[in-house]
Amino acid sequence: MEKALIILALVMTALTSAQTSYEQNMQKAFDLWSEGKTEEASAVFERIAMVDNENWLPGYYVALVNTTAAFETTDQAKVENLIGKSQEALNFLKNKHKDNAELLVMQAMIYTAQIAHDPMTNGQKLSGPVMELYGKASAIAPNNPRVVLGKAQFEMGSAQFFGTDTKPICEAIEQSLELFDTFKPESPFHPQWGREQAEESLKNCK
Repeated sequence: MEKALIILALVMTALTSAQTSYEQNMQKAFDLWSEGKTEEASAVFERIAMVDNENWLPGYYVALVNTTAAFETTDQAKVENLIGKSQEALNFLKNKHKDNAELLVMQAMIYTAQIAHDPMTNGQKLSGPVMELYGKASAIAPNNPRVVLGKAQFEMGSAQFFGTDTKPICEAIEQSLELFDTFKPESPFHPQWGREQAEESLKNCK
């Protein structure tokens, strides 16, 4: 009995240490990202994903970090490299987590980055798939604020281009802000971003 208790204690200690290591590494990656060290943050998330390949969060953040950076550069070679990293990370996750609304939004963001940097080539080709992804995400998680916001922001770009009414889109952005008030992430590392983007988009509406 005593031997069993010792073994159980050792197992629990190992699990606690592993969890602490995961949390520390995730926080390190977030800190690097907040400091503008995109490549370093991505590399840390990649290492975490390699160790814990059943957890979708590290790979998700590899995609998010690189896609966000792709929106912020005009260097086409960098854009292609960043989007390539994002898509590779997401491809590894998609088959394992088919009904994950956050991953569907992430794929839509990758396509949107491609459209933004080469609208003549990618606009017509990818606009339909983007809306299809948001439709699937909405069916899975209609109260996820990133789903509502992402769809509205994408529709806003199209509405401004074609000169159509943006009022329903602005109402959707307002709805996303209400959802941010009530949305509770499953853990401190689950996606929480989007409120600032929603507030900025709503300013542009007014």
